Amino acid sequence: MSKPRVLVIGDMMQDVLVRPSGPIVAGSDRTARIVLRPGGSAANQAVWMARYGVDVDFVARVGRADVTALTRDFAEAGVSAHLAADDEAQTGRLIVLLDPDGQRSFLTDRGANENLCAADLDWKRLPNADFVQLSGYSVVSPTTRAMMADVRKRLSGSPFGFDPASAGFIREIGREAFLEASKGASVIFPNEDEAEALTGLAEPNAQLDALAALYPLVILKRGVHGCRARRGGETFEVAAPQSEAIDTTGAGDAFVAGFLSAHLTGAPLADSLRRAVASGADAVTAMGARPTRR
Repeated sequence: MSKPRVLVIGDMMQDVLVRPSGPIVAGSDRTARIVLRPGGSAANQAVWMARYGVDVDFVARVGRADVTALTRDFAEAGVSAHLAADDEAQTGRLIVLLDPDGQRSFLTDRGANENLCAADLDWKRLPNADFVQLSGYSVVSPTTRAMMADVRKRLSGSPFGFDPASAGFIREIGREAFLEASKGASVIFPNEDEAEALTGLAEPNAQLDALAALYPLVILKRGVHGCRARRGGETFEVAAPQSEAIDTTGAGDAFVAGFLSAHLTGAPLADSLRRAVASGADAVTAMGARPTRR
């Protein structure tokens, strides 16, 4: 297959990464390393895909003051960004608290992401895509859910992927909303927590069974344990390469990008899964959710 073109629709965030030097002291100070990085699950996936040679268009909504600089930053990363300007809300912001093992907790201000709407997608100007990738973060607000419904209607049977993105939001908003927003997806990329929130089941194979009844391809991200996938009646399992985890932020996004960059060029499923876990392992070796600029 020739070089694929992917349209990614979803969230753009400004990440504030905080690694405390020790346990947080309630009511007092703790020194920390604090780093500012661009983020957002959908935006991260777009940048990682571009790193792997995919032609990528990205649609999101940001604060008006940031449109020019962010469009330039995406272009430097190889992504054609189509950013809608919000005159009321700021670009989304995320505080990431990192523990010594690289695991993270999030404090999220969705900002302009909450207002991404169908009118922000200028289909006449967007290049034709071979594949569309959608983010579960776009299920959070009624406006973005309506946008997702419009996108699914316009796709009319064309292939698209869905990353549930947040077990916390699935539980807060309800699994029905997420399952409805992803109806018709050709592939879904939950991690184990998200799969449990979507199915009510804790065992990975049971999760695969339940989700495989709804989606042709289910890929279960399992962190240091690699991944499992189900297509038809066939199950695949790939171990993750060992790596020293500094920051796991964005590892799942890199995983999705690694998989699609191989799968959309016609690689066998097992090879695509190996690319995915290698990409996820690469992502945890540095602070931030994006690949290091070359």
